[in-house]
Amino acid sequence: MQEEIIRDIRKRCRMAMNGIASASMRGYGLNYKLNFGVSIQKIKEIAARYESDRDLAETLWLDGTRELKILATLLYPIDLFTIETANRWVAQIPNQEIREQICVNLFQTTDFADEVGLEWINSEDENVRSTGYWLIVRRLLTKAFNPTIQLDTFQYIWEDISSENTSLRNAATLFLKNAGKVIPQLADQILEKVIIFKDSENPIKKEIYDSLSFEFEFFYGN
Repeated sequence: MQEEIIRDIRKRCRMAMNGIASASMRGYGLNYKLNFGVSIQKIKEIAARYESDRDLAETLWLDGTRELKILATLLYPIDLFTIETANRWVAQIPNQEIREQICVNLFQTTDFADEVGLEWINSEDENVRSTGYWLIVRRLLTKAFNPTIQLDTFQYIWEDISSENTSLRNAATLFLKNAGKVIPQLADQILEKVIIFKDSENPIKKEIYDSLSFEFEFFYGN
């Protein structure tokens, strides 16, 4: 039965294939074993044809096909998705697109989203940290985040915002922007930390300061 469903899914992905979109993604560094270039909206329409199923989602997740991985995040029953599974999947995220999709479609909807997000931000693995930042950003944007944010508990954050790893740097910076918007006193603490970047000769560090200071000045109007 599962094999029939997967064959049907693959057929529908091939029918919706967009070669131009697929080539464009490769140009942006989004590499997959197989990529049909199907739009996210179309993938959601395909997902709506099937019942949520843990075993099916696990099989789809292990596949190297872009569309199947995204479908896995849409078809996993949320009530059966555990912290153990989340910790396994987060270590298997191949790129930024899947990171964003899994945070939106699955991670942010769990009861333990805040818990694992904060834990991942302190992971030694840069890719896991990137996902942790993105997950907490999603929780902040949806006003679902509950714990108090204490910047001194994030041991890598000030290195990550100027990292050469673009995905990590962008994720960490986005996290600080949104945390500062939600909690005014955090904005002051963040600017106190990055003030040393203000006149830096390193263009990345200077851009970090300019971006954060502009964001908070615009948001708070001072």
